[in-house]
Amino acid sequence: MRFDRKAAWFLARSWLAAVFVVAVFVVAPIRAASFQPLEIVTKNGVQVFSVEMATTEEEKQTGLMYRKELADGKGMLFDFNPEQEVSMWMKNTYISLDMIFIRADGRILRIAENTEPLSTRIISSQGLARAVLEVPAGTAQKYGIRPGDRVAHPLFGGK
Repeated sequence: MRFDRKAAWFLARSWLAAVFVVAVFVVAPIRAASFQPLEIVTKNGVQVFSVEMATTEEEKQTGLMYRKELADGKGMLFDFNPEQEVSMWMKNTYISLDMIFIRADGRILRIAENTEPLSTRIISSQGLARAVLEVPAGTAQKYGIRPGDRVAHPLFGGK
């Protein structure tokens, strides 16, 4: 059996090209989620969450779509600066969520509990909101989170 340099070079180049394609089109788009602490002060005490930020238009449009789970104590915080009327939906979202609409001063404006997965029904803030916190369905009831409770996060000038 004779060593064929041309064939070996071709295989090496093909392998490197495949690695490059995987790196550029598969690995690069997967953004390592950076989580930040967020606290909600309720009558029952302080509840701490670890939230992923959605600040770009693309991040806000995608949100938690296509995810199959969201652990207790985790969430996604959408920044809609400046404060505005906000509309959300559950299109392509497989998990039920509680949507917590937060005013610019860090006070909770409204909570849409146990949203319907995959629904295109519009869920409105029903007032001016700076941000929306999405957490697993049942979180608001579990921890006694109510409108008027204070959210501590740098987005609202605290922590």
